[in-house]
Amino acid sequence: MPRNLPQSILFCCDHNAVRSPMAEGIMKQLYGMDTYVQSVGVKNDLEIDGFAIAVCEEIGVELARHRSRSFDEMEEWGDDLSSFDLIVALSPASQRRALELTRYFHLTVEYWPIMDPTGLDETRDAKLDSYRQSRDQILAQLKDNWGEGSDG
Repeated sequence: MPRNLPQSILFCCDHNAVRSPMAEGIMKQLYGMDTYVQSVGVKNDLEIDGFAIAVCEEIGVELARHRSRSFDEMEEWGDDLSSFDLIVALSPASQRRALELTRYFHLTVEYWPIMDPTGLDETRDAKLDSYRQSRDQILAQLKDNWGEGSDG
């Protein structure tokens, strides 16, 4: 049974280059302006991944303008973790960091075990298939949690 949308959600992963930007973009597409959505990484040492851009483009989600940022940069730029209703960690490292940063706040941190598609395959087609699997895992989690959204 889908639950109510949170007013604000933060997706996090390791680099804010693949899984969390995909989750942010897909959530915005599904639920529009009903929820404030952002994403961050434990580190910001990579730009948005080209394969992530490509597989999201296939479902009408534009990621090319995404700029990666870390938890630290997010706070420097004025987004306070305590202002989010829900943090969804998409990697074990980001879950640890989110729990560490939120131990003084009363907010929920969930862990969704989304496959990291980077470095799994050798050919372009195989890489795209891995990224599609991750994208589809995110899509399924979003719909399981909050229903079909405005496009369903």
